[in-house]
Amino acid sequence: MRLTSLRLRLVLVFGLVALTAAVSASGIAYWLNREAVLTRAQDNALGDFREQMGSRDRTLPLRPTEEELRRSAYEMSRSSQHYDVVLTARGPGDRTVMGYSDPDAFTLRDVPPSLLEAVNRKQKVTSANKAEFHMFWQRVEEQGTPYLVGGVKVVGGGPTGYLRKSLQPEADDLRSLAWSLGIATGLALIGSALLAQAAATTVLKPVHRLGVAARRLGEGKLSTRLQVSGTDELAELSRTFNRAAASLEKRVADMSAREESSRRFVADMSHELRTPLTAITAVSEVLEEEADSLDPMIEPAVRLVVSETRRLNSLVENLMEVTRFDAGTARLVLDDVDIADQITACIDARAWLDAVDLDAERGIMARLDPRRLDVILANLIGNALKHGGSPVRVSVRVEGEELVIRVRDHGPGIPEEVLPHVFDRFYKASASRPRSDGSGLGLSIAMENARIHGGRITARNVPEGGAVFTLRLPRDGRTAEEEDGGDGGDGGDGRSGNGGTERKGRPARGGGARAGDGKGDEDNEGGSGSKGARGR
Repeated sequence: MRLTSLRLRLVLVFGLVALTAAVSASGIAYWLNREAVLTRAQDNALGDFREQMGSRDRTLPLRPTEEELRRSAYEMSRSSQHYDVVLTARGPGDRTVMGYSDPDAFTLRDVPPSLLEAVNRKQKVTSANKAEFHMFWQRVEEQGTPYLVGGVKVVGGGPTGYLRKSLQPEADDLRSLAWSLGIATGLALIGSALLAQAAATTVLKPVHRLGVAARRLGEGKLSTRLQVSGTDELAELSRTFNRAAASLEKRVADMSAREESSRRFVADMSHELRTPLTAITAVSEVLEEEADSLDPMIEPAVRLVVSETRRLNSLVENLMEVTRFDAGTARLVLDDVDIADQITACIDARAWLDAVDLDAERGIMARLDPRRLDVILANLIGNALKHGGSPVRVSVRVEGEELVIRVRDHGPGIPEEVLPHVFDRFYKASASRPRSDGSGLGLSIAMENARIHGGRITARNVPEGGAVFTLRLPRDGRTAEEEDGGDGGDGGDGRSGNGGTERKGRPARGGGARAGDGKGDEDNEGGSGSKGARGR
């Protein structure tokens, strides 16, 4: 059991309560029994001694000799109480004589001085005090053995007697009682621990089942329910959980149905728009070719129609790509790719060679989906060219088992409040300019393509100005193959996103991108750039 577990705490609390109760009960029982045992032994010894002194006073002469006192003391010590006796009296010639039952065991020197003084002190006779002398006693301990020492003086000039009785038998009995109470306390503690364990099991088993059910519910198994029995608080808690799970299942089902309906609507709408868009695009291309020969009053409108048609076509393609990701139908077609060649092809196809500086060594291979990598690069580089500032630098490095591609611009940077949202769908930095050339889907599509490869994209500002986007992908494609599941591609032309439009009829040029030169400084990451608004 963990030190912080509820079961251990319950056992400890039960144990402490039982220990407190057992120790308190044992202590009270020991104290009561101790007083009863000692009082009984003391009363029996003192009562017997009083009777013995009375009978000896009647049998002894008024002036006894030492031998007579010794014999009387010996006879007194042989009573059922087994105590030692010392007798003193005025003997012949008015001198003090003493008799010992056992001079080696108990003499007058063994009597405490305070007791001697109290026994021989003459009391004033009053209505409340009928005798001049009284019996006194006290308990002493010698060499670890407890004794009862008492004394009394016979009224009328009789002898004075002292007794000493060993209380060792009573002490042994009390010690045995203490051991018995200690054993009983230990057994009570063990029993309380077992009862606490049983009680904790009874209480925590439903709680454990509730925790397992909550964990299964959190994993998406919304049909999870608890078996309810009884009418106590735990049963009511289980019923509440079942009601909450049923309500959650219904809400999730409703939301899933609405989401599926929305996704189907977007997919159907995008698909239905493609047919008229194809015709409109063909007409707009014809109009664009004839734009120079049109009326100058009509030419701006024609060019606006052409640009908006291209923008609408790009938006439809992006929506269809997003729909594939949401539906889980996006698949990878993996191939061994030379990264430097792939980036060069992406830049060349979009006529960005003059604006992009490539720092990548040839021969860096990775198992990727070339079409989806092209989508990612087109979005990141096009975004940097559009919203950042030239020159845009693309660098490729290998870090362990990961391929790291960084795209850095030299623009104003991304505002700090925008950074957490740059990969959100339809997010634009400036709310005052909701309409722009981009759809707000490019970076989100790039992120989805990175994730399906088992990678990720991060964005940050650099202190010198500008932003850097870092793409990290596994080189071996194992994670991507697990995601792929062996299916084929999902179609599409590979130009999803707002990474720039391909310029037709322009030949590829090899001047701007320097693949494999190995030169150029590494991107400086971190810090925050300037606050210029950028609609990424």
